[in-house]
Amino acid sequence: MLFRQLFDSESSTYTYLVGDEATRQAVLIDPVLEQVDRDLRLVGELGLVLSYVFDTHVHADHVTASGMLRERTRCQVVAGAGGAECVDLQVRHGDTVHVGQCAFQVLATPGHTDDSVSYLLGDRVFTGDALMVRGNGRTDFQNGSAGQLYDSITRVLFPLPDATLVFPAHDYHGHTSTSIGEEKRHNPRLAGKSREEFIDVMNHLELPRPRKMDLAVPANRACGRTGPKAPGA
Repeated sequence: MLFRQLFDSESSTYTYLVGDEATRQAVLIDPVLEQVDRDLRLVGELGLVLSYVFDTHVHADHVTASGMLRERTRCQVVAGAGGAECVDLQVRHGDTVHVGQCAFQVLATPGHTDDSVSYLLGDRVFTGDALMVRGNGRTDFQNGSAGQLYDSITRVLFPLPDATLVFPAHDYHGHTSTSIGEEKRHNPRLAGKSREEFIDVMNHLELPRPRKMDLAVPANRACGRTGPKAPGA
């Protein structure tokens, strides 16, 4: 398996490239519109063919590159049910998506948004904004729910083996990854916290509104298209 972690500095977004060395099929997870040329250049340099784009949820802080990548490569766009209607495949908990010989298991992890999913691949899980390094996504818009997020993390993600590597969609403090065991022990919002305590913390964060939210959310519901028609719709 080929694996690369890419970063967009403006939105602090991680994009992940995973490629199957046998079939040369590849997927980009949470790609950013402004980084399309960088990502496709890397796909080509590694001798891969982009077969899929996975979005973990409808993002509010950047515009997805999923529609643009579909236009340029004819890849398929995958996302959670209840999110963008323009995707090729809406997935639910327990579904499996094969990228060559790489089998991604879909985990429903709502709470940050109601369409949030994570993708489990062997010893690693791509958690979007559900679980981050020593943190988690906010729950105060897009049908977010602090209680639902607590359940997603503690009942879906934390039961994974402690050694499972966690690759989030964002980091704002210079971290690149973590593990399930680390977050169970050291995440300040979750370690030793009850569901009620977590909800109270999330309800009092008083975070500023995402700067690009008014542009990003409607665009991402249209697979990154800011006009009236989504690519492939």
